[in-house]
Amino acid sequence: MSLITYEDARPWAKAIRDEVSSRRMPPWGAVAGIGDFAGDPSLSTPEIDMLVAWVEGGAPEGDPAYLPHKTPTAAPDQSAAPHYGRSLNVIDSLTLDKPAKVLAIRPLNVLDGVSMEAWAILPDRSVRRLIWLHEYRKVWTRTYELREPENLPAGTQLRVEGATASFLLR
Repeated sequence: MSLITYEDARPWAKAIRDEVSSRRMPPWGAVAGIGDFAGDPSLSTPEIDMLVAWVEGGAPEGDPAYLPHKTPTAAPDQSAAPHYGRSLNVIDSLTLDKPAKVLAIRPLNVLDGVSMEAWAILPDRSVRRLIWLHEYRKVWTRTYELREPENLPAGTQLRVEGATASFLLR
C-alpha cells in the first residue's frame, strides 16, 4: 500500500492502527530494551497513541499548510558507513580468545516465526543481552548496528539461540 498521499493512506487507516498498535509496523524486529540499535524506526508510545487517536477520531485530513516541504533526494553518505574489520559467525556458542568490539549483529538462517536471541557471558559471569528477534519475519532481514560498540574482553562467551548470528567486529 502506498502512504504517499492522504488519499492513498486513508482507506487503510484501521489496518495501519492495528499494525502499529501491535508493533508490527514499521517492521523492525528487535525487541525494545534488548540492545540499542542505530536507525531503529520503532514508534514511541506517544506516537502510537497519536495515530490511534487520529483513526478513532475518523482519520481526518490535516491542513495542507503543515505538509513537509519536498527536498531533493540525496545519495546516502557512504563515509558514515561503519568499517567492520572482521566477522564471527556463531551457531551456538563461541569463546573469544582476544578482546573484541562488536559493532553490529546480522542474523543468519533464521526461519519465519522462530525467535533468535544473542547474548554475551563475560568472564566475571555477568550477562549482556545483545539482541532478541521475537517471532522473526524475513522482512526484518538486515544488519542491526549498535548505537555504541559493545567492548567484550577475552574469555567472553558469545551465545546464540534460534539461528546463526554474524557478529561484525572492529
